[in-house]
Amino acid sequence: MSQQEEGAGAGLASRPAASKEAGLVLDLTRQALKAATLPEAVAPTLQTLVELTSAVGAAYFQLDSGSLRYYARVASGQMPDNDRMQAISVHGLPSETPLLQALSGTSGPIYIPDTTLVPEAAGFPELGVCSVAAAPVRTQGGLLVGAYLMHTFQPHEWQPHEIELFGLVASTLATVTARMLAEEQLWAAQEASVRALGLALELRDDETKGHTDRVTQLALEIGAALGLSPEQRQALRWGASLHDIGKLAVPDQVLLKSGPLDALEWQLMQQHVQAGERFARALPFLPEEARAVIVSHHERWDGSGYPVGLSGEQIPLLARVFAVCDVYDALTSERPYKTAWSAEEALQEVVRQAGQHFDPQVVAAFLKVMDQHLQIQRGA
Repeated sequence: MSQQEEGAGAGLASRPAASKEAGLVLDLTRQALKAATLPEAVAPTLQTLVELTSAVGAAYFQLDSGSLRYYARVASGQMPDNDRMQAISVHGLPSETPLLQALSGTSGPIYIPDTTLVPEAAGFPELGVCSVAAAPVRTQGGLLVGAYLMHTFQPHEWQPHEIELFGLVASTLATVTARMLAEEQLWAAQEASVRALGLALELRDDETKGHTDRVTQLALEIGAALGLSPEQRQALRWGASLHDIGKLAVPDQVLLKSGPLDALEWQLMQQHVQAGERFARALPFLPEEARAVIVSHHERWDGSGYPVGLSGEQIPLLARVFAVCDVYDALTSERPYKTAWSAEEALQEVVRQAGQHFDPQVVAAFLKVMDQHLQIQRGA
């Protein structure tokens, strides 16, 4: 057989292996796309690299743009166990780390069989890492924002099948990772915007300081007790954070009045719901269920609430959940026009209002959560 025929035969023999690895990466990509969080998306890939290569450990490092350092967000297998690694776990890798600098200037993975022999691996021998493979994760604009790393504790010449697998991961999953990172950063910016808006009212009205955080936390606990989905809980959190944002449009002489409101002032106060809806619609990322909390949390189960007079299950579920939390916190908080009720008095009032002001099923979940709070307090 000629060398050309031997080469052709070897190529045919390698195709099933290449096809298998491509199929594996496709499966990992599908898992990543279905994952709810970036760590959940990355973890199966790192585990696969450890299982199918000589690497004893693998990790995904991500850039923190504020500190310009890279932190290990997910790891699999064995990681170095020494003071230097502990320092990296806490403080991250500086962006000027030679390996990261090398990744910034290359379009593909880097393979280093012996970290003592090349300057790009400076610092890794001190970790006990003897060989390393690294692949960049970049934004669409080419900025390095992360890196996949896998390593061994003995010098190791990376083999063709390892290079092929890692290369496929680098070219396919790194793109997915960069996209998820961008979505994560966008979500964090949206979360910060919602929280900032929610706290803006408290800066104006010092008497309600802490109210937003308390009712949001309590609403999320009730949501968990009711088995709400992650998407519903996020909408509930955002709606709770912004529930009274419309009061920014209420005149100071009404919002900050220390005594009871007269009929005209009460009408002005009630208009904060419509103002809140206008604020909410200016946030295009806010889901409809979150807006419903803002618009409908003053509706009552018996139809006597406002602004529309919805009743029963006509009232959106998340608004029904939040209404109980809002009233309970208002009752147990001191205001210029009232003293704070005791927790027991407020609980009795919530129970009394089940079927009138509140959804009875939501009240049942609320009481379950409050009972857990009491048990924790007794244990403390």
